[in-house]
Amino acid sequence: MLLPPADHAGADGSARQSFGFMTTPHDHSANPLHGITLERILTELVEEVGWERMSRRVRIACFTSDPSISSSLKFLRRTPWAREKVEAMYLAHKRRRGA
Repeated sequence: MLLPPADHAGADGSARQSFGFMTTPHDHSANPLHGITLERILTELVEEVGWERMSRRVRIACFTSDPSISSSLKFLRRTPWAREKVEAMYLAHKRRRGA
């Protein structure tokens, strides 16, 4: 049996409707990667750094053996530790470039 959503007052007193999942907005202002897709990260790194240098910094097969954005996206979406390293490489590269 499904129950209708309940109305709740938010911390600021405004009414919020609950649908069984978190409805509280998150503050992403501290996350420098907020709004940047993994595909954009890879594309920019490939254009600016290249597959060879990327593979030396993050040793994963999808960067060394017939590299492509598509295969790298699949691997990085399934492998959190590798994604974290690529994101860190992207941020370090951006800091060095002053962007």
